Amino acid sequence: MNAPQIVVHRDKELMAQAAAARLITKIVDAQAARGSASVVLTGGRNGNGLLAALAAAPARDAVDWSRLDLWWGDERFLPEGDPERNVTQARQALLDAVALDPSRVHAMPAAGGPYGNDADAAAEAYAADLAAAARPEDHGPVPSFDVLLLGVGPDTHVASLFPELPGVRETERTVIGVHGAPKPPPTRVSLTLPAIRAAREVWLLAAGEDKATAVAMALSGAGEIQAPAAGAYGRHRTLWLLDQPAAARLPRGLYPPSSP
Repeated sequence: MNAPQIVVHRDKELMAQAAAARLITKIVDAQAARGSASVVLTGGRNGNGLLAALAAAPARDAVDWSRLDLWWGDERFLPEGDPERNVTQARQALLDAVALDPSRVHAMPAAGGPYGNDADAAAEAYAADLAAAARPEDHGPVPSFDVLLLGVGPDTHVASLFPELPGVRETERTVIGVHGAPKPPPTRVSLTLPAIRAAREVWLLAAGEDKATAVAMALSGAGEIQAPAAGAYGRHRTLWLLDQPAAARLPRGLYPPSSP
């Protein structure tokens, strides 16, 4: 496990803009090196804020959107087109405005689709899609994503892995159905920590004073069962992108004074 890097921005708007600029650079670099790039998106206010900032960034045209694979870290198991689904919100924030290859946009299955209301079957299907996309050099059942984005909840949850619930204890499967989630809707589909850790880089986003306790807990050595965010890290880099209110409970020595 690599030591996390922490970058603190003045406010959530600046954090979103800076994260969008970082992501553009990372995608462009990956496409230059390997011809394509892969990113795992997250929902929530910070994930959608980043996508909106990316949509507004003049540099977005540096990305070859047709050579970008998009996956999701979790999804609300609701019908296709439901406004609460992460993919619906992502399309509104960014995806409908750029020239993506539809075959490379890997949305998680919706309720009422081919798997009916069986979230576990939907999870198995998404795991199969990930396994099919993994290359020999990935050395595992999921691709080595270039960047995997995660929002951090006030309870330290990431994706739909909640403290103490069975999902955060999963060590074998890459995707699971989540039942009885403590925030609505209760039924979801989520990557597991092993799948998250396959990413080259994991970026955790948190803004707002309601996230300060969760951020401090996750970065203070808490266990991943009690604080799932503590168990989310990349193979090469783990980056925490925060605004000042979310960083308020961190010891000042944890991040460099030069953070903007």
